[in-house]
Amino acid sequence: MLQPKRTKFRREQKNRMKGNAQRGNQLAFGSFGIKTLENCWLTAQQIEAARQAISRRMNREGQIWIRVFPVKPITKKPLDTRMGKGKGDPYAFVAPITPGRIIFEAEGVSLEVAKEAMRLGANKLPIATKFVVRRDYVE
Repeated sequence: MLQPKRTKFRREQKNRMKGNAQRGNQLAFGSFGIKTLENCWLTAQQIEAARQAISRRMNREGQIWIRVFPVKPITKKPLDTRMGKGKGDPYAFVAPITPGRIIFEAEGVSLEVAKEAMRLGANKLPIATKFVVRRDYVE
């Protein structure tokens, strides 16, 4: 699973996600991609499930880039614990996603294969997405 090797602090505040993505909102590596249309926290498990679905549909041809990384720790208190007594322990890492963010990019396969692969990958994600193609792409 994706997670940082080390973090400066064990716990983080929740924070609010407002507005659209200012960075990572255009294709940088491949010709095809998945762009988000909503806010969410993507977990490492969701990113990995989508990556596996995409790579299997592409028959492990071409190349895939993951453009997001889970850096935000999420805490959870143990079961049967009363309120209070401090914040819980970190149990997972998430990637905060804002609308317009590119999550995956692909290259080296045809448009039809890429579109189908990205659709299968997007089905594994808990948010609305859309398929994007590079402007200067020619078949």
